[in-house]
Amino acid sequence: MTISLVQLQPLVALVAGILILLMPRLLNYIVAIYLIIIGIAGLIR
Repeated sequence: MTISLVQLQPLVALVAGILILLMPRLLNYIVAIYLIIIGIAGLIR
């Protein structure tokens, strides 16, 4: 069973949203990590 990036994005967004609600300071880190991962995935394709 393989998970593609398209299937993974909503799960990542849900987890990030919950973490941001619990700890608003994490917003900067979560956004930065998300953008880096999406950028790397875009370059690999």
